[in-house]
Amino acid sequence: MNKTIAIVGLGYVGLPLAHAFAKKGNRVIGYDISEERITNLNSGEDWTNELTREQLEGVSIEFSANPAILGNADVIIVALPTPIDENNKPDIAILKAGTETVGKNMKDGAIVVFESTVYPGTTEEICGGILKEASGGKSFKLGYSPERINPGDKEHTVTKILKIVAGEDDETTDTLCNLYKSIIEAGVHKASSIKVAEMAKAIENAQRDLNIAFVNEIAQMCNKLGIASKDVFDAAKTKWNFLPFQPGLVGGHCIGVDPYYLVEKAKQLGMDTHVITAGRSVNDQMGAYVASLVTDELGDPNGKRVLVLGITFKENVPDRRNSKSGDVIKALEAKGCDVEVHDPFFDDSEIEKLGFKPGKLMNGPYDAVMLLVTHSDYFNGYPQNLLGSLKEGGIFFDLKSLMDRKAVEREGYRYLAL
Repeated sequence: MNKTIAIVGLGYVGLPLAHAFAKKGNRVIGYDISEERITNLNSGEDWTNELTREQLEGVSIEFSANPAILGNADVIIVALPTPIDENNKPDIAILKAGTETVGKNMKDGAIVVFESTVYPGTTEEICGGILKEASGGKSFKLGYSPERINPGDKEHTVTKILKIVAGEDDETTDTLCNLYKSIIEAGVHKASSIKVAEMAKAIENAQRDLNIAFVNEIAQMCNKLGIASKDVFDAAKTKWNFLPFQPGLVGGHCIGVDPYYLVEKAKQLGMDTHVITAGRSVNDQMGAYVASLVTDELGDPNGKRVLVLGITFKENVPDRRNSKSGDVIKALEAKGCDVEVHDPFFDDSEIEKLGFKPGKLMNGPYDAVMLLVTHSDYFNGYPQNLLGSLKEGGIFFDLKSLMDRKAVEREGYRYLAL
């Protein structure tokens, strides 16, 4: 299509997208406000671990922290984070600031596409207005194509996941569909409007949140019944139409965040949400519940040594955004436990900066070891390295129910899981 494409925001979403366009021979500009990030990328280093040095060096991308470079782009794709604040309210301050930067620097006639998760209406009603004011009246077209990146997943990469695409008019939609089709092997879905595409993205993760909330509640019921939830779910999923969701801690930048964008939009519309907020309530309290399983089993938890393994929001990624491991740690400490923390993606000094006490499996014996994030590093020498750090009769908590309960108990340890 011979268009120059600029990506604004070079995190888990923007960088793989920039690489995919560059791999097809497009002129690609990668803009990020962080000069450190730009320096690292120009050196072939990606802290997200989404791209290897070989992948970065195998394409031509103009990385820059100077927003003026955006003036060279025909299409500007905005891939900025949209988190929630401490009150679970949508926080689009970063998106607004980035949109203003785009407006001040884009050329006349540019197409601006947003990939950030937002509530319906944000692209046209908020971002469009910012672009109009910041640009001083330049013409532009709006598009929306929500990201579907799964951090750490080397199988379902950006080009292999079907893409939703929408533009403010038919011509813009067709242009963007052709643009994304050039890199997305899985194809594109043409949404009927930008609002439809925004809503579709928001409900994708809200649906997953609700399903996980259901199995989390069932896991709590199983615990009271004295039966293993894993055994229950293994039995239930033998039926072809049972959805095999697993109980756990719901963190990260998507599942634990996107439902609140729907809740906020519902409030703006004068509507109360019941199912969505109920699911969020269940999942938000799971950190405290997980901690209580261990502290109850410890008897008197005061002064007991507990090692928490994993503080990222999922396995094999260095991303701590909205990780619920912190909720578990705080709840353990509130009960008087002496909690130590380990994660292979963070050294001791980084863990201390996060406000945690660093620990290691070799620093045992511990009264309890809690495997909250199943990083592959923890399975080198598995399971001896995990169990060998426990005191005799100590507790091993297995969030994902990966270990054999009977094997752990034969070794003289107590086994707990959701």
